Amino acid sequence: QVQLVESGGGLVQPGGSLRLSCTASGSIFSRVPMGWYRQIPGKEREFVARISNSNYTTYSDAVKGRFTISRDNAKNMVILQMNSLRPDDTAVYYCNSSPVPHPNWGPGTQVTVSS
Repeated sequence: QVQLVESGGGLVQPGGSLRLSCTASGSIFSRVPMGWYRQIPGKEREFVARISNSNYTTYSDAVKGRFTISRDNAKNMVILQMNSLRPDDTAVYYCNSSPVPHPNWGPGTQVTVSS
């Protein structure tokens, strides 16, 4: 059964950094592009970043230059390094395959950027 588990969120001041991790069960995730998404209550989930099997990366305009996505296929893990965080980065962050996400989403990890 496919399972995604995100971790690493927390409370950080504006300008700070956080490193999110995602562990994916199921070997399929080592063979597909993976991405990070985020959701604010009352809004639709939005794309943040994607990384292909060959480590080609794509970012939303909102995070380009501040966030870095990486992956470790041997560990079925996807990482999101977030720097220069802003209050509007506050959201629940999820990982999943991208651009077509698997139906089974993980619980997400809360990121709050506030002074």
